Amino acid sequence: MAEKIVITGMGTVNGLANTVDQTWDKIINGVSGLGPITLFDHNDCLVHVACEVKDFDSTLYVEARETRRRDRYELFSAAAVFQALKQSGFEITERNAPRVGTVISAAIGGISSLEAGVLEIYQNGPRRASPFLIPMLMPNGAAGLAGIDTGAKGPALSVASACASGQDGIGMAWMMLHAGMIDVAIAGAAEAAIVKTSVAAFDRMQAMSRRGLSDGTPSPFEKNRDGLVIGEGAAIVIMESENHAKARGANILAELAGYSSSADAHHITAPHSQGVGGSQAIRNALQSAGANLDDVDYINAHGTGTQLNDLSETRAIKTVFGEQAYNIPVSSTKSMTGHMMGATGALETIFCVLAIRNSILPPTINYKEPDPECDLDYVPNKAREAEINVAITNAFGFGGHNAVLVVRKYA
Repeated sequence: MAEKIVITGMGTVNGLANTVDQTWDKIINGVSGLGPITLFDHNDCLVHVACEVKDFDSTLYVEARETRRRDRYELFSAAAVFQALKQSGFEITERNAPRVGTVISAAIGGISSLEAGVLEIYQNGPRRASPFLIPMLMPNGAAGLAGIDTGAKGPALSVASACASGQDGIGMAWMMLHAGMIDVAIAGAAEAAIVKTSVAAFDRMQAMSRRGLSDGTPSPFEKNRDGLVIGEGAAIVIMESENHAKARGANILAELAGYSSSADAHHITAPHSQGVGGSQAIRNALQSAGANLDDVDYINAHGTGTQLNDLSETRAIKTVFGEQAYNIPVSSTKSMTGHMMGATGALETIFCVLAIRNSILPPTINYKEPDPECDLDYVPNKAREAEINVAITNAFGFGGHNAVLVVRKYA
């Protein structure tokens, strides 16, 4: 039997709060991170709300001089890495550094720096380009900087698979640990894409909600859902082989038991209407975990709040679980955090760990009128106590990318 891979530390910055504990408290109380867009002038846009990170002090984690050389998403990543390592109690030394891997993903990367840099160049000439622009916009920048900040010298990479990037990054780290390439992984994702370019482009695709602050948005799986709300932030987990964690006396939070990914091979932006790729990823992830269908106690859904995604995901779940699907609680925490693009899946992995440890199902808020075609138990509006031993988290992204992780109570 393969050695277990366990989670020993977690960190996050997101539109709800800037620590794991504060975020979880708001999640189980159904608090929304929604607010007016403040990061750019949105007066000429049709979208006016987002789930922005609030009251974030990057100098708690990075020297003030260095903050000017990093994109917003890289600063979020640094904060989450610091928090996760601190909780894990793991210290990186010259001796163990080559056995510490770093996989921090981003679907988009430093788009705020790219947007600002392009405007500066076209308005004031090419000599006005920042010498730090390339490292600020690179989607692998957060992974590289994490190694620089912590001293980790093992494999370092970033996965870009759209909204599946966070799960895929954690999955890549899981595979490296299983392969014996590393003993410890710093894994997760970061994103800071609340800029005019992103909002305008997603809105032109009719993917974004145009509702206001008082209109209850986003509303995943609800009949009148009208699209996603963009969010931002970072989420990082520290993963180790079980023997390594036990040898150093680590507090093991949960087991990362399985992972799988698949491709729809269908359309560049629309999911397969029957959720074919998603159902394949769910099945294979459970198989990799050695878990049966009736072992699953909770599903943290991709649940973006778009018409196509929510219906496709519901069908994927039904395809895998059959009638059992109606007995499995499914919730979308994006109803509170917004859609953090590549980073949300990493945060939702943390939510699965916390749901298991606290025996609480996070709710799907803004749920008013059921959709006859989305007819599962979406834990509407209020958290619910439940015994959870196995949870899965889904991520389905543009390009037809599907990724699923299985989190199990550690025993």
